This record gives sequence, C-alpha cells and structure tokens, in this order.
Amino acid sequence: MTEATDAIEKQFSIQKIYTKDMSFETPNSPKVFTEKWEPTVDFNLGTNVLPLENSMYEVALAVTITVKNGDATAYLVEVNQAGIFSLGGFTNEEMGPMVGSFCPNILFPYAREAISDLVTKGGFPQMLLAPVNFDALYSQHLQQAQQAPGSDAIN
Repeated sequence: MTEATDAIEKQFSIQKIYTKDMSFETPNSPKVFTEKWEPTVDFNLGTNVLPLENSMYEVALAVTITVKNGDATAYLVEVNQAGIFSLGGFTNEEMGPMVGSFCPNILFPYAREAISDLVTKGGFPQMLLAPVNFDALYSQHLQQAQQAPGSDAIN
C-alpha cells in the first residue's frame, strides 16, 4: 500500500490569477495633501481557501493597508488577490502548507503591484511592501491553533 501511495505523482499548476476585489479611499483629501507628510502604516494580511472541484482550490490573499498622517486617515487600500490552483497527489499534511504558504507566496507580488499602482494613482508617495515570509506566518498560525483549544486565556 505504501508503494501505491508513493506512486501517486504530485501535481501543481496555476490555472488563473486574478484580482477579486480592490478599493482605495482617501477620506481626508484634499486636506491631507496640504499637511506635512509623516505617515504611520498599519498592514494586515489574511488568506482564504475555497475548495473547488477536480482537485482545484481558490486561494485568496487579502491585504489591507491603512496609512495615517497624524490622527487622520490619509488613505486605506484593500486588495484581494486570488488564484485558482490545481493540486493533485498531496497528502492532507502537505495540503496545509501548499494552500497556506506556497500559493499566497505566488499571489503576493501581484497584490503588492496593485497596491503600489493604486497608492501612486491616488497621489501619494509610492508604497513598496516588503516581502512576506509566508512559511513563518503559516507556522505561527499552526502554533496558535494548537494552543487555542487548550485555553482561551493565552494571548
């Protein structure tokens, strides 16, 4: 039985990469453009996985950036970058890292480019997002999930 399991070839392919949703808001314009620019940045990242038929999965990477200048929001940008991936021959243990780390790593450069374009077209200095270590984020997520069932008091 082990030989049969080993004989199954792992297959991965990108079927489609697309922007599922994006928004850009400048709630305090035009005033924000007349003030000294000393921004603070809040960066949030999330993923969502939707199983489809025939060993295909939609993986969506949600990136939200809120930039404040002082107490006022200068801009808010949200990009939901998605892809449809075909994953065959992977064990359950292998599927988690594939959809939780490998696929988001493929999507992130597309989201980063969309954010940079939106921010620049919005009249603000270019927003260059640093690379993200999705392997570390996935490991952290697993550790938090293991701790969560034992106690709600752990932060």
